Amino acid sequence: MNTNNQESFRDHIGTINEEGLRNWIHPKKPHGRFYTRRTILSIILLTLFIIGPFIKVNGEQFMLFDILGRRFHIFGKPFFPQDFYLLALAAVIALIFLVLFTVVYGRIFCGWLCPQTIFMEMLFRKIEYFFEGDRPKQIKLDRMPWNAEKIRKRGLKWVVFYLVSLGITSVMLAYVAGSDYVINFWKHPFVDVKAWIIYLAFTTVFYFVFAWFREQVCIIACPYGRLQGVLTDENTIMVAYDYKRGEKRGPMRKGQDREALGLGDCIDCKQCVLVCPTGIDIRNGTQLECINCTACMDACDATMDAIGKPRGLIRYASKVSIEEGHSKIFTPRVKFYTVVLVALLSAFIYLFANRPDVQLKVLRTRGQVFTELPNGKIQNMYQATIVNKSTHAYKGLKINLIDPKDGKVTVSGSNSGTGSGLNLKKEEIKQVIIFIDFPKNKFHGKHKIKLGIYDKNKLLDSYKTVFIAPVR
Repeated sequence: MNTNNQESFRDHIGTINEEGLRNWIHPKKPHGRFYTRRTILSIILLTLFIIGPFIKVNGEQFMLFDILGRRFHIFGKPFFPQDFYLLALAAVIALIFLVLFTVVYGRIFCGWLCPQTIFMEMLFRKIEYFFEGDRPKQIKLDRMPWNAEKIRKRGLKWVVFYLVSLGITSVMLAYVAGSDYVINFWKHPFVDVKAWIIYLAFTTVFYFVFAWFREQVCIIACPYGRLQGVLTDENTIMVAYDYKRGEKRGPMRKGQDREALGLGDCIDCKQCVLVCPTGIDIRNGTQLECINCTACMDACDATMDAIGKPRGLIRYASKVSIEEGHSKIFTPRVKFYTVVLVALLSAFIYLFANRPDVQLKVLRTRGQVFTELPNGKIQNMYQATIVNKSTHAYKGLKINLIDPKDGKVTVSGSNSGTGSGLNLKKEEIKQVIIFIDFPKNKFHGKHKIKLGIYDKNKLLDSYKTVFIAPVR
């Protein structure tokens, strides 16, 4: 590592200069095998992101997260507030997976999968390169007075940035409000002024992030970068500079015997610094700002190829592997997180597999105890909630007693049809009142009973509740 004031970089961030003003980062356009792979992956992910809300399965949106309407479709399967435990468990699993991934591979998620990185580096940055050119031309344009050329290039870039931001807003809105709403909005764009205000507000936020805030999201705003410092250790694999091989660094000259001069493979070309989208020098060691985007790896490999040295001076490696020549991945911490993750995944799969298509919930009506009927029976009143979690309708559903069976269930409610059974539309939530009668001497005090909802003779779901009778 750099021995000249090597820790001074930790006292400031690359986007702020000595006067405390914004230091704009103009990274050199990256090239190389890792950048090509990231580009291919980004194209796949962006394609999935764009088409996700517009794909329909059985007439329903493939992915929908309508929080206000409390409607969720995941892989075409509807979820309801009653399934919140599954969504919460899925969120915990995702968090544990991210933690485990960070423990083993550091901030690789940021460089390869993070939406901020994909949008910034693979979309907006490419637009910027198209209009303004590579790093030297961008710096020249920055220093140029506001003449016709600068106004034209910057103006066109900003217009395209805003249009792309409008597209991102449309796709995001399709995920939360439904693709049909977005399509109808664009078919009749001047009907809803309030919707336009919301549209443009979110578009402006996206534009601000990618046109001005940019890499500061990763450096300042993102909590994951802070979390990285807690989770990683000397065995974590991340983008790292092999200082044992690279130091002492120094420029390469013709006929120079670098080994005799005590020089390493690093020729101090600073290509790894010029391509960095967060403006750091990876040779200083692990840093909070590094998003593991591999741009420095490609730049360094190109330099090594040019000077006839082996690739990998900057590579995916752990501190242990650089110092000792080997790396231990399955540490006790990794094993612990793995066990927890497997346990949570198993629980999620079990709960998901046993999730009923129709859910029944029966609660006693508040303020009601029991009623003694003229025929000598005891009657309790309940409020039943029936949720159709499938994408098809049901006709003639029956609610019957499972245990004990010698009682009578009467269903009352809108469109319930006590004789013909209950009808449920797809994804419908219906509430009905049910009355349960038992002989007077069947129970004394509180007694647990079990009810089931049936489609013909098939039990769809069951629920346990309490029946109250007089105390004798």
